[in-house]
Amino acid sequence: MSTEAVGLRAGLRLKSQVCTTEVIVVRPGTRPLSLCCGGAPMLGRDASGSAEVTPAAERMRGSLLGKRYTHPDDDAVEVLVTVGGEGSLSDGETDLVLKEAKPLPASD
Repeated sequence: MSTEAVGLRAGLRLKSQVCTTEVIVVRPGTRPLSLCCGGAPMLGRDASGSAEVTPAAERMRGSLLGKRYTHPDDDAVEVLVTVGGEGSLSDGETDLVLKEAKPLPASD
């Protein structure tokens, strides 16, 4: 499936075409991304998608509500899932990864 790289900006709200997933861009990163969910390009929250879009089975591993995801090659990218769904987030063919929480300093 062809995806087009788009320039993301902080605060941009996107939705999936193949499931209920919605995200908000927290940090846009240093380069354009082809942000996808379930193998299909994500759309602006108010945009209407195509009825012909079908999910890619290997990209339907889920996105978790309230979790932040980042690009494995560009940690300046951060998206927050505001509505969870069945599709997994990716930059084209590269899966985004769950951002790990920073450990708190010891309070001994």
